[in-house]
Amino acid sequence: MEYSEKQLQIIDAAQRLFAEGGFEGTSVRDIAKEADVNVAMISYYFGSKEKLLEAIVERHSSEIRTRLENLLLNTEMGPLAKIECLIDAYLDKYFIQQDFHKIVAREQMMQKNTALAHQLHEMKKKNQELVKKIIADGQKQGVFKRSIDIPLMMATMVGTTNQLVTTRHFYKDINNLQDIPDLDLLKHLKKKLSIHLKSIFKAILTYEN
Repeated sequence: MEYSEKQLQIIDAAQRLFAEGGFEGTSVRDIAKEADVNVAMISYYFGSKEKLLEAIVERHSSEIRTRLENLLLNTEMGPLAKIECLIDAYLDKYFIQQDFHKIVAREQMMQKNTALAHQLHEMKKKNQELVKKIIADGQKQGVFKRSIDIPLMMATMVGTTNQLVTTRHFYKDINNLQDIPDLDLLKHLKKKLSIHLKSIFKAILTYEN
């Protein structure tokens, strides 16, 4: 779905506030103030706060899905190169959109049977189906092992990234990086994660030692 500039302004404002104070702790009036719009405009464009949150998820899920579909259709890249590109694409998105991932993590922990929970479930399911097809291509070419637990593999990437970024101040302290500004630390972590995850995925997927 294509959003207007005003709709994106509201979505971005809501995303920031949901990440900071949670969905329940954020009012429509808060969002209107943050987005510098009239409260009625949010109702006009989205209908409700719940629908606004669903729009945030849909916006991001479509971006991820497009990247995966483009990788799948790419005939010039090898299977392992596609997986490495997938890792870098995920890290790029995670580090740019940390607010969105905070929202997803919080909503998944709530384990509520809601339209949003179903939407998140379907988003993950569709994305992993595309990853499955990328891996299947590699298996047909004899590059990847036959038995791969894709949900566990993807959970390794998501969980490792989330844990390291969330507890980065501990990583900073334990590695004597106290003098590094947070922005530089995040760049450092992104580079380290890229190397680390690619090494793990290569070990999981390929026959190489």
